[in-house]
Amino acid sequence: MRELSVVITVLNERDNIVPLIGALKDALTGIDYEVIFIDDGSNDGTQKQIREHADERIKLVELRKNYGQSTAMTAGIDHAEGTYIALIDGDLQNDPSDIPFMLQKMKDEDWDVVAGNRANRQDGVFLRKIPSKIANAIIRRMTGVYIKDYGCTLKVFKREIAEDLGIYGELHRFIPVLAKLQGASITQVDVKHHARIHGTSKYGLNRTFKVMADLITMVFFRKYIQKPMHLFGSMGFISLGLGILINTYLLVLKLMGQDIWGKPILILGLIFLLGGIQLITFGILAEINVDSVKNINNGSFFISGVKKGRIQRPQRCF
Repeated sequence: MRELSVVITVLNERDNIVPLIGALKDALTGIDYEVIFIDDGSNDGTQKQIREHADERIKLVELRKNYGQSTAMTAGIDHAEGTYIALIDGDLQNDPSDIPFMLQKMKDEDWDVVAGNRANRQDGVFLRKIPSKIANAIIRRMTGVYIKDYGCTLKVFKREIAEDLGIYGELHRFIPVLAKLQGASITQVDVKHHARIHGTSKYGLNRTFKVMADLITMVFFRKYIQKPMHLFGSMGFISLGLGILINTYLLVLKLMGQDIWGKPILILGLIFLLGGIQLITFGILAEINVDSVKNINNGSFFISGVKKGRIQRPQRCF
């Protein structure tokens, strides 16, 4: 088993591959490491560049199509052999030279996760920096996990934490929250950030709205994933109680000789009553199935091939 696995997701990063491999070799001198590139459906020759410049330390995992960064990360973690696992973007905006410091801090102070914070971010102000700051503030407030920069991919994990993250969909942005759900200890350090030189960014303003949508999922995970009945049961009993009160009131009116048929409040009472029963039932079912969340999306069926070293011809594993 190697000491460190560096997991890098790439999508159409052909011109960044060679300088990235060189930067990794320079930065990780003296560390027993491997690099795992996960190609997330590139169509610009990224895979060819990786194969041509790979050595015995480099693996290439090719996904069948573009599944998204979360799935790509999961595939990379599944193929990692290191005691520690580092995540880094493939666009050279993260600096590999920060990894040794983060790894040493993890060892010296026994952290489970060391997260990077882009101290001098080299991105556009209005389309990237400001939306990111707002999103980070909202995420910190709603999840209770204080991380300055949720958008920074550069992180180092203990292997057991990385393996149990259960990343799927677009939840890679919430890795610190997922780690915290496991009881992981997390610290953060300032890291370098460079302007993109080659290729085009895969991030935009639309990603900010996706983050806000995923935040609802994360708040549920953070507060109720182990106790869904607390959420659905509470809502259900409130709804059921309102339904009973409304229907009791209507029953009294009926006994007093008033006509209640056709009244909107009758329909409202039935909606509250049936809705409460459904929410309580859903809460019970969620409690029964809560452990299945840990097994979501192991990623193995997404992979078309795994290559290691100087391999020119694809090796299909499925």
